[in-house]
Amino acid sequence: MASDEEARRVYWHSRRGMLELDLILVPFVEQQYANLTEEQQHAYRALLACEDTEIYAWMMQRSQPEEESLRPIVQRIVQHANTPRDLS
Repeated sequence: MASDEEARRVYWHSRRGMLELDLILVPFVEQQYANLTEEQQHAYRALLACEDTEIYAWMMQRSQPEEESLRPIVQRIVQHANTPRDLS
């Protein structure tokens, strides 16, 4: 389980400065990160070390990460981003 300090660090690293990524990654961290397994959290942190252009291509499903260990977390983030939210 992530410590509060680690969760804050992951949140801030999820803010990429690219609006399209911020709109995908920040809600995912806010709503899902705490519920991920340690392995999934590790994969998410590894994802954050990648270049924005790569992450964006993965989120738009234009390509997949070469590193196979990142593929499940990318799939989970994309699924989360594509799930309709109740805005009421």
